[in-house]
Amino acid sequence: MTASVIYKGDLRCECTHLQSGTIIETDAPTDNRGKGERFSPTDTVCVALATCIITTMGIKAADMQIDLTGTRIDVKKHMLADPRRIGQIDVALHFPATLQLDEKDKTILQRTGDNCPVAKSLHPDLKLNVSYNWA
Repeated sequence: MTASVIYKGDLRCECTHLQSGTIIETDAPTDNRGKGERFSPTDTVCVALATCIITTMGIKAADMQIDLTGTRIDVKKHMLADPRRIGQIDVALHFPATLQLDEKDKTILQRTGDNCPVAKSLHPDLKLNVSYNWA
């Protein structure tokens, strides 16, 4: 088992990662009867995509003796209605100005990010806009 989730009431969940004991909480968003005091479940999907992209890139980069430390990622979620769902996720990676790579290395890393497990697990109707901004 990966995690244990307890519904705390008032549209909040407490999620415990069983291997580490780390806890995250989720709330329903304010536009769907929630308090918006925590990530919403759909926010965590978007964050999962962004962290998976940089994590898989980080694994590949380490094999290439490249350090991606300091990379910032901006994530934007676009919701659709009827049925309510994520329609589009925008992910913008901003690499440190000190990172100087040739085009071949950039292509390898971008392909790695584009093929991360979360991206490959999402429904094909979900539009993904991923941009790689090399300084």
